[in-house]
Amino acid sequence: DGYSQLSAYERKRLKNITENAKFFAALKLHESAARLHQIATKRPSHVTKRAKPKKAEDETVRRRSMRLQRVEPSGIPMPEMPAQPGAEEYPQVPAGPLPMVPEDQMGDSKLTEDLLTTWMRISEVLLVIITNVLMMLSRYQDSLNSMVLSEDNIKKVVKYRVSSVAIHPSESIIFVAAGDKSGQIGLWNVNSKSEEGAHVFIPHNYLVSCMHFSPFNPAHLLSLSNETLRCGDVTRAVFDEICRSEESLSSFDFLEDNASTAIVGHWDGDVAVVDRRTPGTSSELSADIGFKRTRTVHVHPVNKQYFIAAGSVDVCIYDVRYLKSNGNKPVSSLKGHTKSVASAYFSPVTGNRVVTVCADDKLRHNNNTGRWLTRFRAIWDPKQEDCFVVGSMARPRQIEVFQDTGKLLHSFYNLDCLGSVCSINVVHPSKNILVGGNSSGRLHVF
Repeated sequence: DGYSQLSAYERKRLKNITENAKFFAALKLHESAARLHQIATKRPSHVTKRAKPKKAEDETVRRRSMRLQRVEPSGIPMPEMPAQPGAEEYPQVPAGPLPMVPEDQMGDSKLTEDLLTTWMRISEVLLVIITNVLMMLSRYQDSLNSMVLSEDNIKKVVKYRVSSVAIHPSESIIFVAAGDKSGQIGLWNVNSKSEEGAHVFIPHNYLVSCMHFSPFNPAHLLSLSNETLRCGDVTRAVFDEICRSEESLSSFDFLEDNASTAIVGHWDGDVAVVDRRTPGTSSELSADIGFKRTRTVHVHPVNKQYFIAAGSVDVCIYDVRYLKSNGNKPVSSLKGHTKSVASAYFSPVTGNRVVTVCADDKLRHNNNTGRWLTRFRAIWDPKQEDCFVVGSMARPRQIEVFQDTGKLLHSFYNLDCLGSVCSINVVHPSKNILVGGNSSGRLHVF
């Protein structure tokens, strides 16, 4: 009643924050610190060793079918599939829950404990009064101009190419996570200036294509790879397995504010509904939506029964309430894409806009990253309904901010510190912080 000057959206957000604060206060997460210390100092009972690669002269030359070479009978290459590293290149991760122990076992366990304790502490949500979420465009541009990149805010967080990034909603600590093409997840406390401010974990076998801190419980980090959807729960120091599939998984998004259910996309085009509350690691429903490939799925921010799927040249909106195994029809189709679509996302407040990235380079934007760079995904600034951020092939290397009209509002660059393409980017939900990830595993924080 005391905030009648706020918009309906702001009042709803304030209500959610208040309810979450009461929930987390009851959890008493800080009491789990002793448990963290036990797990951080305990060495695992077994470590899966890497398989030794065979010598070339020992291998017999085998014929490979056109299907295995991913070539159509006509000789035309088939659309790309996500990289699937062989056992000789990366360690293999077993199924089931995994202890939250860093990849470098020789490191200082106290530093790991400090990092995980920081994540747990900043997840104890505090009541924050939101007075004005959306800014006037002039103020927004001023805030973009005030953001800078320094050498202290660049770090190699994972070993290989960054394929997904997530930022914790904390307003006191900049805490980010990066997934790479091998299945590694790196956690970095940007505010820690220590050389050991980042630690690497290996909860997956393949490319980590999608990752989000839970909007209901930021002590949970959900990550998706080809074979599994996991939840890293820092209060228990465990990477739980939520869903395991024989079909290659591509992306996911939460269907509800409490993050208990999710829509999951498959590389073969299907989508599935997953409920974290049911036992086992199978999905509740698998649905053929008529796609040859589904790269991203995203749920409408207001009407959560709707989700948008993107892949091949298809961008369609579906109603999850009417999904069935076969014969699904879209509520709406967004036509006009002539080449492969990398992503499609609803705008953050009303969902009245959709931004897509396509290899046809629309918006006069060069999106042809080639095979060695992660494909661009344009993401909305959560604080601004009509502005989005996307990587760029332009020189000097930069990250660009566009208005929904196609107007270029700002270019983030630093001739001394940024010399690579940042394909994957994420923006903090309430502060002026942008994180860009490149193909060598580095994160750049503006």
